[in-house]
Amino acid sequence: MPWPTSRDDELFGYVDDELERQNTTLQLIASENFASPAVLEASGSVLTNKYAEGYPGKRYYGGNVHIDQVEDLARERVKALFGADHANVQPHSGANANMAVYQALLSPGDTVLGLRLDHGGHLTHGSPVNTSGILYNFVSYGVTKSDERIDLDELRDRARKHRPKMIVAGATAYPRIIEPVPLRDIAEEVGAVLMFDAAHIAGLIAGGVHPNPVPYCDIVTFTTHKTLRGPRGGCILSKAEYAAAVDKAVFPGSQGGPLEHHIASKAVAFREAADPSFADYARQIVANASALADALGGHGFRMVSGGTDNHLLLVDLRTFDPDLTGAVAQTVLDRAGITLNKNTVPDDPRSPFVTSGVRIGTPSITTQGMEEPEMAVIAELIARTLSGREDDSVVEAVRGEVAYLCGRFRPYAS
Repeated sequence: MPWPTSRDDELFGYVDDELERQNTTLQLIASENFASPAVLEASGSVLTNKYAEGYPGKRYYGGNVHIDQVEDLARERVKALFGADHANVQPHSGANANMAVYQALLSPGDTVLGLRLDHGGHLTHGSPVNTSGILYNFVSYGVTKSDERIDLDELRDRARKHRPKMIVAGATAYPRIIEPVPLRDIAEEVGAVLMFDAAHIAGLIAGGVHPNPVPYCDIVTFTTHKTLRGPRGGCILSKAEYAAAVDKAVFPGSQGGPLEHHIASKAVAFREAADPSFADYARQIVANASALADALGGHGFRMVSGGTDNHLLLVDLRTFDPDLTGAVAQTVLDRAGITLNKNTVPDDPRSPFVTSGVRIGTPSITTQGMEEPEMAVIAELIARTLSGREDDSVVEAVRGEVAYLCGRFRPYAS
């Protein structure tokens, strides 16, 4: 029986609306990016029809000869990109990837060190409301009060005291480079497995503007969107000795049939990231973030840690306006066509639902082709919107200027 021939105008109307929003507003969420047409094409392919539980050469269903080719291609490309022994490209998300690693290498109740959520860590790094914090005994480390960078002395002291089975590095709201070598030294001293969650910085690693943690870590997890500019999904890289345990934890341990259409689009993204032009893109992400931080500082905003080395900046709003919260800033900037997210700053007196800061990222606008001159314009638009947040005419005027700017750098043809 054929499919219905009438178009789902209601659903695709929403898709069209989202395309218009992405084309006409500024996307400054640090964990977002614009996937290429090739990535989108693979993600929307007929591979979505195929069940492929298991791994290449060992499936529980027939008819997987071409699926095996696709998944093997993705695995080989990502291993070559990062210099890894083994790759599992099946995780549906970064959170799934992290939880699979814990399942593979830990037992419930084992002690793990992870970065505090309110100092830039991720929910899956031991938050008490997350399964990671429920199943495992996470001990947190944080950033220093003086320079707001990861406190390696505290990390080492806690590792010596608690003798964790695993140390988790990486962050979701940390604007500085995370050097893997000191972490390796601490892990070796206490006999811990070292896992690096590179979700945010995978593209910067591939582009050569952040140190590659793969040679120094037992496990590296990451997402394939964000700075890597691929489809939404996760990936696990590991040393050969952990390959079997990791694969078993992903399937059948925590997931069923893999999303092979997304695995195909991951393969496309890995190929794109291996192109020499991607290094230029990664360098421009960092240059744009630095320029935007400098420009915002000129308008009275304080950058947590004094600036940025990577794709994001964490902005403390209190020096600009002590009464302005991150929640209010996010809402009013959204009305002005500037999309970002509220975020706590270290030792924030406000709750995570209110916050004293916002997180801003440059991957998306760099994909659009914006460079340092546009960062100065964006900083001025942000400052003007927040200063005039109670005046609808100011907000509307900024929205018009945002639309004009985005019209010069449209990511997708309508």
